[in-house]
Amino acid sequence: MAIDQDVKELVIMGDSDLIIRQAQGKGETRDVKLIPYKQHVEEFGKQFKSIEFRYIPHCHNELADALATLASMLPYPGNAHIDPLEIQIKERHDYCNMVKAEPKVQPWYHDIKRFLKTKEYPDQAS
Repeated sequence: MAIDQDVKELVIMGDSDLIIRQAQGKGETRDVKLIPYKQHVEEFGKQFKSIEFRYIPHCHNELADALATLASMLPYPGNAHIDPLEIQIKERHDYCNMVKAEPKVQPWYHDIKRFLKTKEYPDQAS
């Protein structure tokens, strides 16, 4: 698809350290079943100005799983133009960035603690 879309620079991310290192030429491909795939990658790689392989550890591959799921759900649009998908990688999950502590908020157990001390519900307190 990248060749069909006339992509010149390609970044390929994968969660198999062995496969990524072999694709980068840093390791020898010994498995007979993988040799044709390596040759295929080398041949197609010549059609790009640059091609980069990045290893993503399994614990950080939620993005890869989500993109693979999306890709499997969408039909290939033939010769239609596809705008590049820009993805911003953050240091932590987005929900962590959204949580803001308010300075004078009582702890979650405040009402329970008060009830146990006074036996009054919050709306009964005077």
